[in-house]
Amino acid sequence: MSGGAVASLPEGLLDAGVWFRVEAAGTAAAVRRAAERLATELGMPEARIADLSIVATETASNLVKHADEGMLLVRPARVPDRAGVEILALDRGPGMADISRSIGDGHSTAGTLGIGLGAIVRQSSWSDLHSVPGLGTVMAVQIWSGVTPPQAWAAGLTRPLTGEPVCGDGFAVREVDGRRQVLLCDGLGHGPLAHAATQEAIRVFADTPAGPPSVVVEALHRKLSHTRGAAVAVAELDLAAGTVRYAGLGNIAGTVLHPDGSRRGMVSLPGIAGHQRRQIREYDYPLPAGGTVLMHSDGVVDRWKATDYPGLLSHSPQVIAGTVLRDAGIRRDDAGVVVACAS
Repeated sequence: MSGGAVASLPEGLLDAGVWFRVEAAGTAAAVRRAAERLATELGMPEARIADLSIVATETASNLVKHADEGMLLVRPARVPDRAGVEILALDRGPGMADISRSIGDGHSTAGTLGIGLGAIVRQSSWSDLHSVPGLGTVMAVQIWSGVTPPQAWAAGLTRPLTGEPVCGDGFAVREVDGRRQVLLCDGLGHGPLAHAATQEAIRVFADTPAGPPSVVVEALHRKLSHTRGAAVAVAELDLAAGTVRYAGLGNIAGTVLHPDGSRRGMVSLPGIAGHQRRQIREYDYPLPAGGTVLMHSDGVVDRWKATDYPGLLSHSPQVIAGTVLRDAGIRRDDAGVVVACAS
């Protein structure tokens, strides 16, 4: 996590993105440069890069002015035929009781003109924001050129162990032959070798033919034998049947969240994909309309309650994942969260 220059960031930007700890006013310039560089690499037109510059600067500046423990992620947002830029901002600030009023120009709690949040929403192709007074705010925005694509039904976040340049946790989403599947992977340990194991798992997940989660996890186990190994889990959302099918090896936590905030855990069996397994089994769980599937690595503790965040489960998977990572992620390990919405 950095607030410095972006000269060494292209590889990270084009992959999982780059995190910034936003504490000083000068960080806004570093965030803007990173966003502009990513947009340029993705081939976005100059007009939209200019809009992105405003969004990036205002988002970072808002964290400096209003937030505590502000964090910001700049990363690509991809659909099959093109890419945009996504910015995710997390903070533990005072939060907002009236979001619509806070977005309106002229409202400020820091003695400024109050144009920041309104400008962010206007210049973005898409935005989502959830805030709880006393707990903080999570905001996701995207900038696209051309028509804004439909929003994703699943999204995730990873954050490396403090001091590590790469993250050993990773996620992937696919929809193939009518199967909606998500993968969460936690490479053994942390650092480059854990990252390499997870990247191989993501590659295998993308290349494995469509099949139930147990078959996909079996393929992951076979293909990861040359790596350090990993904890992996695959969930498949069957909206027509109202079911989530789940198979996991190792310490990945899976949960079905009901719209009222109640939850049911899903079972991952002991093992290390690529090295140790006694069996791979698949379990079925009821998936209510409007329900949410959430999976996280052991870098995220299971101490949060959806009922502490009124309305959160009606928001985008990016905002849900960001809230969980902010409040339940731990600094002494890689952390990963993936969220899939049954809507």
